[in-house]
Amino acid sequence: MTKSGKPAEAGGENGPGGENGSSAESGPETAAASATRVADAAARERLRPLLLVAVGGFAGAVARHAVAVALPAGFPWGTLAVNVAGSFALGVVLYEVRLTGRLTPELRLLVGTGFLSSFTTYSTFAVETAALSPTFAVANVGANYALGFAAVLAGRAVVRTAVSGEVSR
Repeated sequence: MTKSGKPAEAGGENGPGGENGSSAESGPETAAASATRVADAAARERLRPLLLVAVGGFAGAVARHAVAVALPAGFPWGTLAVNVAGSFALGVVLYEVRLTGRLTPELRLLVGTGFLSSFTTYSTFAVETAALSPTFAVANVGANYALGFAAVLAGRAVVRTAVSGEVSR
């Protein structure tokens, strides 16, 4: 019966299969379609972290290139600049997570694993250092490590100051 009280007919007012729109043939198709939708959703969830890392990595690599091109040649200033800036930013991200936990796992993947891992560069640092004279090579290694560690500590101090400022309010 239909809602209007008339007998249900195939293809009638409620469509094939009568009042609820289902028939014996559509049951297995509906289950298969549902299983496909669930599998597709699971696949998208597995790909989401990869997409976040890829987008962040693309942006980080482009930013690193822009810094390297903007700074003078002769000494690897671009690599030094991105390694120090990236160390500071990673210090902020890691200590923010440790002290406040406000950054979502997705944002940490996008910024920490994606952007900062492509923005900073150990391999370019090693190749550029090997191409320098011994005196400049030692200076480059010292500068990258000393300034990088100092930048991480500065990032931690910024987060601690921000957190302590929030607590005192």
